[in-house]
Amino acid sequence: MAASLHFPSASSCPLPTFSRLMSSPLSRAAKSRPFLLAVSSFPNPDPKSAAGPWSRSYAASPDTTAAASVAFPSGRKSLSLGEITRPDFPILNQVVNGSKLVYFDNAATSQKPVALLKALNEYYESCNSNVHRGVHYLSAKATDAYEEARSKVAKFVNAMDRREIVFTRNATEAINLVAYSWGLSNLNTGDEILVTVAEHHSAIVPWQIVAQKTGAVLKFVGLTKEEVPNIDQLKGLLTKNTKLVVVHHVSNVLGSFLPIDEIVVWSHDVGAKVLVDACQSVPHMIVDVQKLDVDFLVASSHKMCGPTGVGFLYGKINLLSSMPPFLGGGEMISDVFEDYSTYAEPPSRFEAGTPAIGEAIGLGATIDYLSSIGMETIHNYEKDLAKYLYYQLSSVPNLHIYGPAPSETVDRAALCSFNVENIHPTDIATFLDEQHGVAIRSGHHCAQPLHRALGVNSSARASLYFYNTKEEVDAFIQALKDTIDFFTSTL
Repeated sequence: MAASLHFPSASSCPLPTFSRLMSSPLSRAAKSRPFLLAVSSFPNPDPKSAAGPWSRSYAASPDTTAAASVAFPSGRKSLSLGEITRPDFPILNQVVNGSKLVYFDNAATSQKPVALLKALNEYYESCNSNVHRGVHYLSAKATDAYEEARSKVAKFVNAMDRREIVFTRNATEAINLVAYSWGLSNLNTGDEILVTVAEHHSAIVPWQIVAQKTGAVLKFVGLTKEEVPNIDQLKGLLTKNTKLVVVHHVSNVLGSFLPIDEIVVWSHDVGAKVLVDACQSVPHMIVDVQKLDVDFLVASSHKMCGPTGVGFLYGKINLLSSMPPFLGGGEMISDVFEDYSTYAEPPSRFEAGTPAIGEAIGLGATIDYLSSIGMETIHNYEKDLAKYLYYQLSSVPNLHIYGPAPSETVDRAALCSFNVENIHPTDIATFLDEQHGVAIRSGHHCAQPLHRALGVNSSARASLYFYNTKEEVDAFIQALKDTIDFFTSTL
Protein backbone atom coordinates (compact mmCIF):
# COMPACT_ATOMS: atom_id res chain seq x y z
CA MET A 1 0.00 0.00 0.00
CA ALA A 2 1.56 3.31 -1.09
CA ALA A 3 1.76 6.26 1.23
CA SER A 4 -0.34 9.32 0.54
CA LEU A 5 0.79 12.91 0.58
CA HIS A 6 -1.22 15.50 2.46
CA PHE A 7 -0.38 18.98 1.25
CA PRO A 8 -1.38 22.07 3.17
CA SER A 9 -4.46 23.67 1.73
CA ALA A 10 -3.86 26.90 -0.11
CA SER A 11 -5.99 28.95 -2.43
CA SER A 12 -4.86 28.99 -6.04
CA CYS A 13 -6.12 32.58 -6.21
CA PRO A 14 -4.32 34.44 -3.39
CA LEU A 15 -4.87 38.14 -3.08
CA PRO A 16 -1.45 39.76 -2.42
CA THR A 17 -1.03 43.43 -3.14
CA PHE A 18 -0.42 43.58 -6.88
CA SER A 19 1.34 46.95 -6.78
CA ARG A 20 3.80 45.52 -4.25
CA LEU A 21 4.47 42.49 -6.48
CA MET A 22 5.12 44.68 -9.51
CA SER A 23 7.51 47.02 -7.72
CA SER A 24 9.55 44.52 -5.70
CA PRO A 25 12.10 42.50 -7.68
CA LEU A 26 13.64 39.51 -6.00
CA SER A 27 16.72 40.37 -4.00
CA ARG A 28 20.00 38.90 -5.24
CA ALA A 29 21.23 38.69 -1.66
CA ALA A 30 18.13 36.84 -0.51
CA LYS A 31 18.58 34.37 -3.35
CA SER A 32 22.25 33.57 -2.82
CA ARG A 33 21.68 30.00 -1.64
CA PRO A 34 20.37 27.20 -3.88
CA PHE A 35 16.59 26.95 -4.04
CA LEU A 36 15.69 23.98 -1.85
CA LEU A 37 12.32 23.57 -0.22
CA ALA A 38 11.04 20.83 2.01
CA VAL A 39 14.00 18.48 1.85
CA SER A 40 12.54 17.09 5.05
CA SER A 41 9.16 16.53 3.42
CA PHE A 42 9.78 12.80 3.29
CA PRO A 43 11.11 11.80 6.72
CA ASN A 44 12.52 8.30 6.98
CA PRO A 45 11.29 6.63 10.17
CA ASP A 46 14.48 4.55 10.30
CA PRO A 47 17.46 6.42 8.76
CA LYS A 48 19.68 3.33 9.04
CA SER A 49 17.38 1.44 6.72
CA ALA A 50 17.23 4.12 4.02
CA ALA A 51 17.78 2.68 0.57
CA GLY A 52 19.08 4.57 -2.43
CA PRO A 53 21.16 7.75 -2.71
CA TRP A 54 18.13 10.04 -2.56
CA SER A 55 17.63 9.20 1.13
CA ARG A 56 20.79 11.17 1.96
CA SER A 57 18.84 14.42 1.51
CA TYR A 58 16.46 13.73 4.37
CA ALA A 59 18.22 16.10 6.76
CA ALA A 60 15.98 18.84 8.05
CA SER A 61 16.07 21.96 5.91
CA PRO A 62 15.68 25.51 7.24
CA ASP A 63 14.05 26.39 3.90
CA THR A 64 11.06 24.12 4.47
CA THR A 65 7.94 26.21 3.92
CA ALA A 66 5.39 23.72 2.60
CA ALA A 67 6.42 20.38 4.00
CA ALA A 68 4.21 17.42 3.23
CA SER A 69 3.46 14.73 5.76
CA VAL A 70 3.80 11.10 4.75
CA ALA A 71 1.93 8.25 6.39
CA PHE A 72 4.09 5.13 6.13
CA PRO A 73 2.33 1.75 6.18
CA SER A 74 2.60 -0.17 9.42
CA GLY A 75 5.70 -2.40 9.47
CA ARG A 76 7.19 -0.81 6.32
CA LYS A 77 10.53 0.83 7.05
CA SER A 78 11.07 2.83 3.89
CA LEU A 79 9.44 3.63 0.58
CA SER A 80 10.95 4.92 -2.62
CA LEU A 81 10.06 8.40 -3.79
CA GLY A 82 8.13 6.82 -6.64
CA GLU A 83 5.98 4.81 -4.24
CA ILE A 84 5.38 7.83 -2.03
CA THR A 85 4.28 10.19 -4.79
CA ARG A 86 2.30 7.86 -7.08
CA PRO A 87 -1.03 8.40 -5.24
CA ASP A 88 -0.81 12.07 -6.29
CA PHE A 89 -1.10 11.05 -9.96
CA PRO A 90 -4.47 9.32 -10.45
CA ILE A 91 -3.87 8.78 -14.18
CA LEU A 92 -1.18 6.21 -13.32
CA ASN A 93 -3.69 4.00 -11.51
CA GLN A 94 -5.37 2.46 -14.52
CA VAL A 95 -5.32 -0.61 -16.75
CA VAL A 96 -4.29 -0.19 -20.39
CA ASN A 97 -4.91 -3.02 -22.85
CA GLY A 98 -5.35 -5.48 -20.00
CA SER A 99 -2.20 -4.52 -18.10
CA LYS A 100 -1.35 -2.02 -15.39
CA LEU A 101 -0.14 1.18 -17.05
CA VAL A 102 3.62 1.78 -17.08
CA TYR A 103 4.12 5.37 -18.27
CA PHE A 104 7.67 5.87 -19.59
CA ASP A 105 7.10 8.82 -21.95
CA ASN A 106 7.89 11.62 -19.51
CA ALA A 107 10.45 13.36 -21.72
CA ALA A 108 7.56 14.12 -24.09
CA THR A 109 5.13 15.17 -21.36
CA SER A 110 4.73 14.42 -17.67
CA GLN A 111 1.62 13.47 -15.73
CA LYS A 112 -0.24 15.91 -13.49
CA PRO A 113 -0.65 15.76 -9.70
CA VAL A 114 -3.93 16.26 -7.88
CA ALA A 115 -2.55 19.53 -6.48
CA LEU A 116 -2.48 20.95 -10.01
CA LEU A 117 -5.93 19.66 -10.91
CA LYS A 118 -7.36 21.27 -7.79
CA ALA A 119 -5.61 24.58 -8.51
CA LEU A 120 -6.99 24.72 -12.05
CA ASN A 121 -10.48 23.87 -10.86
CA GLU A 122 -10.34 26.47 -8.10
CA TYR A 123 -9.18 29.18 -10.49
CA TYR A 124 -12.02 28.60 -12.94
CA GLU A 125 -14.57 28.23 -10.14
CA SER A 126 -13.56 31.18 -7.99
CA CYS A 127 -11.59 33.84 -9.85
CA ASN A 128 -11.78 33.39 -13.62
CA SER A 129 -11.29 36.78 -15.23
CA ASN A 130 -8.92 38.60 -17.55
CA VAL A 131 -5.75 39.98 -16.03
CA HIS A 132 -4.25 43.46 -15.75
CA ARG A 133 -7.18 45.19 -17.44
CA GLY A 134 -10.04 45.26 -14.95
CA VAL A 135 -10.49 46.99 -11.60
CA HIS A 136 -13.23 44.67 -10.36
CA TYR A 137 -12.73 42.03 -7.70
CA LEU A 138 -12.36 38.95 -9.92
CA SER A 139 -9.91 40.69 -12.23
CA ALA A 140 -7.79 41.76 -9.26
CA LYS A 141 -7.76 38.21 -7.86
CA ALA A 142 -6.84 36.70 -11.23
CA THR A 143 -4.13 39.30 -11.81
CA ASP A 144 -2.55 38.76 -8.42
CA ALA A 145 -2.61 34.96 -8.81
CA TYR A 146 -1.10 35.22 -12.31
CA GLU A 147 1.70 37.51 -11.15
CA GLU A 148 2.30 35.40 -8.06
CA ALA A 149 2.89 32.47 -10.42
CA ARG A 150 5.57 34.55 -12.16
CA SER A 151 7.24 35.15 -8.82
CA LYS A 152 7.18 31.40 -8.11
CA VAL A 153 8.88 30.65 -11.43
CA ALA A 154 11.49 33.34 -10.76
CA LYS A 155 12.24 31.87 -7.36
CA PHE A 156 12.31 28.33 -8.73
CA VAL A 157 15.14 29.12 -11.16
CA ASN A 158 16.68 31.80 -8.91
CA ALA A 159 16.16 34.75 -11.24
CA MET A 160 17.44 38.04 -9.85
CA ASP A 161 14.25 39.86 -10.82
CA ARG A 162 10.72 38.54 -11.38
CA ARG A 163 10.54 40.74 -14.51
CA GLU A 164 13.09 38.37 -16.06
CA ILE A 165 10.35 35.73 -16.45
CA VAL A 166 8.21 35.93 -19.58
CA PHE A 167 5.27 33.54 -19.90
CA THR A 168 5.02 31.91 -23.33
CA ARG A 169 2.92 29.10 -24.81
CA ASN A 170 5.85 26.69 -24.51
CA ALA A 171 9.64 26.49 -24.81
CA THR A 172 9.38 26.56 -28.61
CA GLU A 173 7.67 29.94 -28.54
CA ALA A 174 10.23 31.15 -25.99
CA ILE A 175 13.11 30.30 -28.35
CA ASN A 176 11.28 31.92 -31.27
CA LEU A 177 10.79 35.02 -29.14
CA VAL A 178 14.55 35.32 -28.66
CA ALA A 179 15.20 34.52 -32.31
CA TYR A 180 12.84 37.11 -33.77
CA SER A 181 13.33 39.81 -31.14
CA TRP A 182 16.99 39.59 -30.10
CA GLY A 183 18.24 37.68 -33.16
CA LEU A 184 16.85 39.92 -35.90
CA SER A 185 18.01 43.01 -33.99
CA ASN A 186 21.55 41.86 -33.21
CA LEU A 187 22.74 39.46 -35.91
CA ASN A 188 24.33 40.56 -39.18
CA THR A 189 26.10 39.07 -42.17
CA GLY A 190 29.06 36.95 -41.08
CA ASP A 191 27.95 36.62 -37.47
CA GLU A 192 27.94 33.05 -36.18
CA ILE A 193 25.36 31.05 -34.21
CA LEU A 194 26.81 27.94 -32.60
CA VAL A 195 24.58 24.93 -31.87
CA THR A 196 25.18 21.22 -31.29
CA VAL A 197 23.93 18.50 -33.58
CA ALA A 198 22.04 17.12 -30.57
CA GLU A 199 19.63 20.06 -30.26
CA HIS A 200 15.86 19.76 -30.43
CA HIS A 201 14.38 21.05 -33.70
CA SER A 202 12.93 23.99 -31.74
CA ALA A 203 16.47 25.13 -31.01
CA ILE A 204 17.60 24.75 -34.64
CA VAL A 205 14.80 25.78 -37.02
CA PRO A 206 14.23 29.33 -35.64
CA TRP A 207 17.93 30.07 -36.03
CA GLN A 208 17.96 28.70 -39.57
CA ILE A 209 15.20 31.18 -40.40
CA VAL A 210 16.99 34.05 -38.68
CA ALA A 211 20.28 33.16 -40.38
CA GLN A 212 18.55 33.29 -43.77
CA LYS A 213 17.11 36.71 -42.97
CA THR A 214 20.28 38.25 -41.50
CA GLY A 215 23.14 36.55 -43.34
CA ALA A 216 24.39 34.98 -40.12
CA VAL A 217 26.03 31.54 -40.25
CA LEU A 218 24.85 28.48 -38.32
CA LYS A 219 27.70 26.23 -37.15
CA PHE A 220 27.22 22.76 -35.67
CA VAL A 221 29.17 20.91 -33.00
CA GLY A 222 29.42 17.15 -33.63
CA LEU A 223 29.54 14.10 -31.36
CA THR A 224 32.37 12.25 -29.67
CA LYS A 225 32.85 8.48 -29.89
CA GLU A 226 30.91 8.29 -26.59
CA GLU A 227 27.93 9.77 -28.47
CA VAL A 228 27.85 13.09 -26.63
CA PRO A 229 28.34 16.62 -27.98
CA ASN A 230 32.03 17.37 -28.48
CA ILE A 231 32.72 20.11 -25.94
CA ASP A 232 36.33 20.53 -27.04
CA GLN A 233 35.10 21.18 -30.58
CA LEU A 234 32.55 23.67 -29.25
CA LYS A 235 35.27 25.56 -27.40
CA GLY A 236 37.48 25.58 -30.49
CA LEU A 237 34.69 26.97 -32.71
CA LEU A 238 34.16 30.01 -30.50
CA THR A 239 35.58 33.16 -32.09
CA LYS A 240 34.95 36.89 -32.04
CA ASN A 241 32.38 36.24 -34.79
CA THR A 242 30.29 34.03 -32.48
CA LYS A 243 27.32 36.05 -31.29
CA LEU A 244 25.12 33.31 -29.83
CA VAL A 245 25.54 29.78 -28.46
CA VAL A 246 22.36 27.64 -28.30
CA VAL A 247 22.71 24.46 -26.24
CA HIS A 248 20.59 22.00 -24.31
CA HIS A 249 21.21 21.36 -20.62
CA VAL A 250 20.15 17.70 -20.79
CA SER A 251 19.71 15.82 -24.07
CA ASN A 252 16.22 14.45 -24.71
CA VAL A 253 17.78 11.55 -26.68
CA LEU A 254 21.23 10.88 -25.22
CA GLY A 255 20.39 11.49 -21.56
CA SER A 256 23.68 13.39 -21.27
CA PHE A 257 24.42 16.62 -19.39
CA LEU A 258 26.35 19.58 -20.81
CA PRO A 259 28.66 21.68 -18.59
CA ILE A 260 26.63 24.87 -18.99
CA ASP A 261 28.72 26.86 -16.51
CA GLU A 262 31.90 26.22 -18.52
CA ILE A 263 30.21 26.88 -21.86
CA VAL A 264 28.92 30.21 -20.53
CA VAL A 265 32.40 31.30 -19.42
CA TRP A 266 33.96 30.38 -22.78
CA SER A 267 31.13 32.08 -24.70
CA HIS A 268 31.20 35.28 -22.68
CA ASP A 269 34.97 35.47 -23.14
CA VAL A 270 34.40 36.04 -26.88
CA GLY A 271 31.36 38.29 -26.31
CA ALA A 272 28.71 35.71 -27.24
CA LYS A 273 25.35 35.28 -25.54
CA VAL A 274 24.12 31.85 -24.39
CA LEU A 275 20.59 30.44 -24.72
CA VAL A 276 19.93 27.20 -22.83
CA ASP A 277 17.15 24.73 -23.60
CA ALA A 278 16.37 23.52 -20.07
CA CYS A 279 13.24 21.49 -20.87
CA GLN A 280 14.87 18.28 -19.64
CA SER A 281 16.67 19.81 -16.64
CA VAL A 282 14.31 22.25 -14.90
CA PRO A 283 11.79 19.46 -14.11
CA HIS A 284 14.45 17.14 -12.68
CA MET A 285 17.13 19.12 -10.83
CA ILE A 286 18.05 22.44 -9.26
CA VAL A 287 18.63 25.01 -12.01
CA ASP A 288 20.09 28.32 -10.83
CA VAL A 289 20.24 30.88 -13.63
CA GLN A 290 22.35 33.30 -11.61
CA LYS A 291 24.92 30.65 -10.76
CA LEU A 292 25.06 29.46 -14.38
CA ASP A 293 25.10 33.10 -15.60
CA VAL A 294 23.09 32.20 -18.72
CA ASP A 295 21.66 35.02 -20.83
CA PHE A 296 18.48 33.18 -21.84
CA LEU A 297 16.87 29.95 -20.64
CA VAL A 298 13.64 28.27 -21.69
CA ALA A 299 11.44 25.53 -20.22
CA SER A 300 7.96 24.06 -20.67
CA SER A 301 5.35 23.59 -17.95
CA HIS A 302 3.98 20.32 -19.32
CA LYS A 303 7.29 18.50 -18.80
CA MET A 304 7.38 19.44 -15.10
CA CYS A 305 3.96 18.19 -13.97
CA GLY A 306 2.30 21.43 -15.05
CA PRO A 307 -0.41 22.26 -17.60
CA THR A 308 0.09 22.30 -21.34
CA GLY A 309 -0.07 25.60 -23.18
CA VAL A 310 2.36 27.53 -20.98
CA GLY A 311 6.11 27.77 -20.66
CA PHE A 312 8.57 30.48 -19.84
CA LEU A 313 11.57 32.42 -21.02
CA TYR A 314 14.18 33.62 -18.56
CA GLY A 315 16.22 36.52 -19.87
CA LYS A 316 18.59 38.91 -18.13
CA ILE A 317 16.65 42.09 -17.54
CA ASN A 318 19.12 44.31 -19.40
CA LEU A 319 18.74 42.12 -22.49
CA LEU A 320 14.95 41.95 -22.32
CA SER A 321 14.75 45.72 -21.87
CA SER A 322 16.76 46.24 -25.06
CA MET A 323 14.66 43.86 -27.18
CA PRO A 324 11.69 44.93 -29.36
CA PRO A 325 8.29 43.23 -29.02
CA PHE A 326 7.80 39.78 -30.52
CA LEU A 327 4.05 40.17 -31.13
CA GLY A 328 1.86 43.27 -31.34
CA GLY A 329 -1.51 43.81 -29.70
CA GLY A 330 -3.04 44.31 -26.31
CA GLU A 331 -1.09 44.34 -23.05
CA MET A 332 2.34 44.86 -24.64
CA ILE A 333 1.76 48.54 -25.32
CA SER A 334 2.28 51.69 -23.33
CA ASP A 335 0.46 54.10 -25.67
CA VAL A 336 -1.01 53.62 -29.13
CA PHE A 337 -1.38 56.51 -31.58
CA GLU A 338 -2.53 56.43 -35.18
CA ASP A 339 0.97 56.48 -36.61
CA TYR A 340 3.09 54.83 -33.88
CA SER A 341 3.02 53.03 -30.53
CA THR A 342 5.19 52.89 -27.47
CA TYR A 343 5.79 49.65 -25.63
CA ALA A 344 5.52 48.39 -22.08
CA GLU A 345 8.51 47.29 -20.06
CA PRO A 346 9.38 43.59 -19.76
CA PRO A 347 7.78 41.18 -19.22
CA SER A 348 4.52 42.76 -20.46
CA ARG A 349 6.24 43.82 -23.69
CA PHE A 350 6.44 40.16 -24.70
CA GLU A 351 3.00 38.98 -23.52
CA ALA A 352 0.62 40.34 -26.14
CA GLY A 353 -3.05 39.49 -25.79
CA THR A 354 -4.83 37.43 -23.17
CA PRO A 355 -2.31 34.96 -21.75
CA ALA A 356 -2.85 31.40 -20.56
CA ILE A 357 -3.98 32.63 -17.14
CA GLY A 358 -5.25 29.42 -15.60
CA GLU A 359 -2.28 27.49 -16.98
CA ALA A 360 0.24 29.95 -15.53
CA ILE A 361 -1.47 29.76 -12.15
CA GLY A 362 -1.41 25.97 -12.50
CA LEU A 363 2.33 26.11 -13.18
CA GLY A 364 2.73 28.07 -9.97
CA ALA A 365 0.80 25.39 -8.06
CA THR A 366 2.99 22.72 -9.65
CA ILE A 367 6.13 24.54 -8.54
CA ASP A 368 4.74 24.51 -5.00
CA TYR A 369 4.24 20.76 -5.32
CA LEU A 370 7.74 20.06 -6.68
CA SER A 371 9.30 22.35 -4.08
CA SER A 372 7.50 20.53 -1.27
CA ILE A 373 9.31 17.37 -2.37
CA GLY A 374 12.61 19.17 -3.00
CA MET A 375 14.44 19.27 -6.33
CA GLU A 376 17.58 17.79 -4.78
CA THR A 377 15.49 14.88 -3.50
CA ILE A 378 14.02 14.38 -6.97
CA HIS A 379 17.42 14.58 -8.67
CA ASN A 380 19.11 12.13 -6.33
CA TYR A 381 16.30 9.62 -6.68
CA GLU A 382 16.32 9.89 -10.44
CA LYS A 383 20.10 9.42 -10.64
CA ASP A 384 19.68 6.04 -8.97
CA LEU A 385 16.69 5.23 -11.18
CA ALA A 386 18.65 6.25 -14.30
CA LYS A 387 21.47 3.82 -13.54
CA TYR A 388 19.02 1.04 -12.85
CA LEU A 389 17.22 1.64 -16.15
CA TYR A 390 20.49 1.78 -18.10
CA TYR A 391 21.97 -1.40 -16.69
CA GLN A 392 18.72 -3.35 -16.96
CA LEU A 393 18.43 -2.34 -20.61
CA SER A 394 22.09 -3.20 -21.16
CA SER A 395 21.33 -6.79 -20.19
CA VAL A 396 19.00 -7.20 -23.18
CA PRO A 397 20.79 -8.92 -26.11
CA ASN A 398 21.27 -7.05 -29.43
CA LEU A 399 20.20 -3.74 -27.92
CA HIS A 400 22.16 -0.49 -28.28
CA ILE A 401 21.62 2.45 -25.91
CA TYR A 402 22.62 5.88 -27.25
CA GLY A 403 24.69 8.24 -25.17
CA PRO A 404 27.25 7.78 -22.40
CA ALA A 405 27.42 4.89 -19.97
CA PRO A 406 26.95 5.97 -16.32
CA SER A 407 30.07 5.85 -14.15
CA GLU A 408 31.63 7.41 -11.07
CA THR A 409 32.14 10.63 -13.02
CA VAL A 410 29.30 10.48 -15.56
CA ASP A 411 25.64 10.83 -14.68
CA ARG A 412 22.74 10.19 -17.02
CA ALA A 413 19.23 11.55 -16.99
CA ALA A 414 16.53 8.96 -16.30
CA LEU A 415 15.93 8.25 -19.97
CA CYS A 416 17.36 5.86 -22.55
CA SER A 417 16.98 5.95 -26.32
CA PHE A 418 17.77 2.62 -27.90
CA ASN A 419 17.40 0.34 -30.87
CA VAL A 420 17.14 -3.43 -31.08
CA GLU A 421 18.83 -5.13 -34.01
CA ASN A 422 16.44 -5.86 -36.91
CA ILE A 423 13.33 -4.55 -35.11
CA HIS A 424 11.84 -1.16 -35.95
CA PRO A 425 11.41 1.07 -32.85
CA THR A 426 7.80 1.83 -33.77
CA ASP A 427 7.03 -1.89 -33.82
CA ILE A 428 8.57 -2.14 -30.35
CA ALA A 429 6.54 0.79 -29.00
CA THR A 430 3.31 -0.47 -30.55
CA PHE A 431 3.69 -4.01 -29.20
CA LEU A 432 4.65 -2.76 -25.72
CA ASP A 433 1.49 -0.67 -25.60
CA GLU A 434 -0.97 -3.13 -27.09
CA GLN A 435 0.30 -6.25 -25.30
CA HIS A 436 1.71 -4.89 -22.03
CA GLY A 437 0.31 -1.40 -21.36
CA VAL A 438 3.79 0.13 -21.46
CA ALA A 439 3.98 3.65 -22.90
CA ILE A 440 7.29 4.65 -24.52
CA ARG A 441 8.10 6.92 -27.45
CA SER A 442 9.41 5.96 -30.88
CA GLY A 443 10.61 8.16 -33.73
CA HIS A 444 13.27 10.84 -34.12
CA HIS A 445 12.18 12.72 -30.95
CA CYS A 446 12.41 16.07 -32.79
CA ALA A 447 16.13 15.47 -33.24
CA GLN A 448 16.69 14.36 -36.83
CA PRO A 449 20.23 15.80 -37.19
CA LEU A 450 21.25 13.89 -34.06
CA HIS A 451 19.81 10.61 -35.35
CA ARG A 452 21.64 11.07 -38.64
CA ALA A 453 24.86 11.63 -36.71
CA LEU A 454 24.14 8.38 -34.84
CA GLY A 455 23.58 6.59 -38.15
CA VAL A 456 19.91 5.76 -37.60
CA ASN A 457 16.56 7.20 -38.66
CA SER A 458 14.77 6.74 -35.35
CA SER A 459 14.93 5.15 -31.93
CA ALA A 460 12.75 3.95 -29.07
CA ARG A 461 12.89 5.98 -25.87
CA ALA A 462 11.96 5.15 -22.29
CA SER A 463 11.94 8.25 -20.09
CA LEU A 464 11.16 8.26 -16.36
CA TYR A 465 10.14 10.76 -13.70
CA PHE A 466 10.20 10.74 -9.91
CA TYR A 467 6.84 8.95 -9.65
CA ASN A 468 8.25 5.92 -11.50
CA THR A 469 9.77 2.95 -9.69
CA LYS A 470 12.34 0.19 -10.16
CA GLU A 471 9.47 -2.29 -10.15
CA GLU A 472 8.11 -0.54 -13.24
CA VAL A 473 11.53 -0.76 -14.86
CA ASP A 474 11.49 -4.51 -14.20
CA ALA A 475 8.02 -4.78 -15.76
CA PHE A 476 9.20 -2.78 -18.78
CA ILE A 477 12.27 -4.96 -19.28
CA GLN A 478 10.21 -8.15 -19.10
CA ALA A 479 7.71 -6.71 -21.56
CA LEU A 480 10.55 -5.64 -23.86
CA LYS A 481 12.07 -9.13 -23.82
CA ASP A 482 8.66 -10.58 -24.65
CA THR A 483 8.37 -8.08 -27.50
CA ILE A 484 11.78 -9.01 -28.89
CA ASP A 485 10.96 -12.70 -28.63
CA PHE A 486 7.76 -12.13 -30.59
CA PHE A 487 9.44 -10.32 -33.47
CA THR A 488 12.55 -12.51 -33.64
CA SER A 489 10.44 -15.68 -33.65
CA THR A 490 8.66 -14.46 -36.79
CA LEU A 491 11.87 -13.68 -38.69
